[in-house]
Amino acid sequence: MERYSNFGNFINMKRLERKITLREMARRLDCSAAFLSDVEKDRRNPFDMKKLELLSSILVLSEKEKMEMFDLAGKKRNSVAPDLPEYIMDNDFVGAALRTARDLGAGEAEWKKFVDELKQRKG
Repeated sequence: MERYSNFGNFINMKRLERKITLREMARRLDCSAAFLSDVEKDRRNPFDMKKLELLSSILVLSEKEKMEMFDLAGKKRNSVAPDLPEYIMDNDFVGAALRTARDLGAGEAEWKKFVDELKQRKG
């Protein structure tokens, strides 16, 4: 996975890869070019979930890139990725599982193993 320094850097690089001007992207997102420029320069917080979905569509992001965009948006806001709160709130055991993992000091290796096991069940 390619690494980006922040959310703004991510969308700036993806926009340039797609050869979309700042003004054109702002028009498609229904925001000002100045606002989008500030977002890209990491001077403003990322967009809300609706605009992030639109941004993903405009940039034709892969599922992996979309998840990276959500993660970067969450980090910029010093919060969880914006696609997760509803899932966490709707599933009582998810919060309990996260707290248990935190309290037991579960690290990246344990989480990777857990995610790999879930993916194996998928198919």
